[in-house]
Amino acid sequence: MTHANPQTAGPTTVGRVFLRLVFDGWRGMFGWIIGIAAVLGLYLPLYPSIASDQMTELINNLPTELVEVLGYEDVVTGAGYTQATFFGLLGYVLIAIAATAWGAAFIAGTEETGRLELTLAHAVGRVQYATESLAALLAKLLMLALVVYLMIWALNDPSELDLSAANLLAVTIAWASLGLLSGTAALAVGALSGRRLWAIAAGAGVAVLGYLFDAVGSTNDDLQWLYDLSPYHWAYGNSPLAQGFDWAGLALLWGLCAVFIALTIYGLARRDILG
Repeated sequence: MTHANPQTAGPTTVGRVFLRLVFDGWRGMFGWIIGIAAVLGLYLPLYPSIASDQMTELINNLPTELVEVLGYEDVVTGAGYTQATFFGLLGYVLIAIAATAWGAAFIAGTEETGRLELTLAHAVGRVQYATESLAALLAKLLMLALVVYLMIWALNDPSELDLSAANLLAVTIAWASLGLLSGTAALAVGALSGRRLWAIAAGAGVAVLGYLFDAVGSTNDDLQWLYDLSPYHWAYGNSPLAQGFDWAGLALLWGLCAVFIALTIYGLARRDILG
């Protein structure tokens, strides 16, 4: 057991945790990139066949509440289709799973295997470990975001999506921010508890509740107050792929991430580590 003692890191240890966490999981990162590329390559080229009068008529015949829950209000536009099929659904699931898995593994996972205690015993400070874990999480998410942006932009003209480069950047940042929220929630609970399962539950819970609050809020005007509690709605409520950056929504996401980051640093610095 390592007792709480947030020692200062030696100069030769700075960056080692970050590099190990980023590069040790390169096979997993490659798998996530392949999975995301497969989803985009499968769905986006279908858009020309979706943008038809028949599809518009079909959407118009569906119950309004169902259309809003599915996010199909503008599915016959390139921005609406990309949002509904990727950013708002499959892409959201993928980045939430990836970020939660990384966040749970970086602190709680290494503690359960005994590696965290060993690392802290070799002149690596607790605050350093927490901050470099956060940096590694952010680096992985930015890598996925870059892949998503470049691939969608490459498919933009062939798939006749007519997307704006600036708006695509806006929604990609919002998407990555949702991943960061789940990841930092997992990191925080992992740092506070040392339990990987609890960390996974926290990251997944943030993602699921955010989606549910948005979905339920769209079914009834009396329930729209749930939008205020939904990180999913903070990210996508103002349709960034069609309208551009929603700085207020991003500020809410980043603010909650900052709370989880503070809890991560506090939790790891103040708790005894089990080997």
